[in-house]
Amino acid sequence: HNTDIGGFLDALRLCWTREPRETSVVVLGAGGAARAVCVAWAALVFATLSEGWLRSPLVEGDDPQAFVAAAKARAMAEQRGNLAFVMLEQGQEVGSFTMSKGDPVERDTLFQVASLGKWLTAWGVMALVEEGRIDLDVPVATYLSRWQLPDSEFDADGVTVRRLLSHTAGLDDGLGYDGFAAKEDRQTLEDSLTRARDASPGKSGVVALGSEPGSQWQYSGGGYTLLQLVIEEVTGESFAQYMDSTVFDPIGMERTTFDHERALELGLAQNFRPDGTVEPFRWYTALAATSLFTTADDLARFLAAQGLHGGQPVLSHDTLGLIATPHASQLGADIWGLGAMLYAPNASGSFVIGHDGQNGPAINTAARIDPATGNGIVILSTGHGSLATELAGEWVFWKTGNVDNLDFAAGMETALFWFALGLAVILLLAMIIGLRLRRRSR
Repeated sequence: HNTDIGGFLDALRLCWTREPRETSVVVLGAGGAARAVCVAWAALVFATLSEGWLRSPLVEGDDPQAFVAAAKARAMAEQRGNLAFVMLEQGQEVGSFTMSKGDPVERDTLFQVASLGKWLTAWGVMALVEEGRIDLDVPVATYLSRWQLPDSEFDADGVTVRRLLSHTAGLDDGLGYDGFAAKEDRQTLEDSLTRARDASPGKSGVVALGSEPGSQWQYSGGGYTLLQLVIEEVTGESFAQYMDSTVFDPIGMERTTFDHERALELGLAQNFRPDGTVEPFRWYTALAATSLFTTADDLARFLAAQGLHGGQPVLSHDTLGLIATPHASQLGADIWGLGAMLYAPNASGSFVIGHDGQNGPAINTAARIDPATGNGIVILSTGHGSLATELAGEWVFWKTGNVDNLDFAAGMETALFWFALGLAVILLLAMIIGLRLRRRSR
């Protein structure tokens, strides 16, 4: 995502700043016009993607049953593993379906949902904030005795809980955890923060400062592993026990846990790769970042509890509003609150919020809620690397007419292709015009 946008901006910058040389045929009278056309083309490509000008909703009209049917048809055509789908209108279920490969899957079947668990971890953190046991804006080191960030050129006092929740703390790990093959292979939490042995490919596994805290948004799985440690230090409980008693039990999420052994006892949906082979079960140290186990029904209950007609004993209305308040942006678009992704503006001056999860090609999960209406969607899948995110993006566009931020990111590669193609045509025409102008001037 960041690389694609960077490439787009670099190409535009090159187009705008290129200075003609006396021997270049791109210049003379055509150079300035070519620049203007380049910028106009870039703006058109960018706006077409961000505004969805060439896009049609998955279904016409506002019939929820039509959307469920269309989503099911697409899932049947593309899915190669297990899937559970639930859709809400005004906090009430209006449609659902499940698909299975191998053992049957129902709405109360547990899925490992990868990074989607960060959203629920944020609820655990914010419960401690409401109790006055955590301050969002003091150095996170205040709460740590078992581990500290390594020294760097940047001021670690700027690493706060607020910035960890919103991925603006300056950590540059980009984790991504692959997990361990056996329970006994797991690291301690402290060792994992120092250097995670199960870091995803291309990542060092080191949780450290790479930029000034608060200066930019940069995704950090390690930041949520650090929040896991904060919860354990502040409460004196294991992270999984605390989340059970403070968040899941009060909401009635009886089949949701961060405890691997309990998840195995309850029965897990198998993880399948896109080729239909089984992905073996993995064990994780970084629970908060990547290893929540939940069901479609429990997540639907979680969504309904915070929507228009919902109610729950965990967090206040003001805190829910703070979670959905923008704390990070890219390219002028608000993208992150406190633990929740901001997918698209809704009709009430706020956002459709939620989180997605992805672990390799085997796991892809998505949950979205418009708190102003209570409309929401849950999709848990294995066997397809992006189907859940794609269907959730279709739901956002169908409901709001706005392009989901993850859809925007996924479309950048195509947008870059069309921008590059248009740029090539513009420069070719500029060369031809420049040649003719040069001959005339001679």
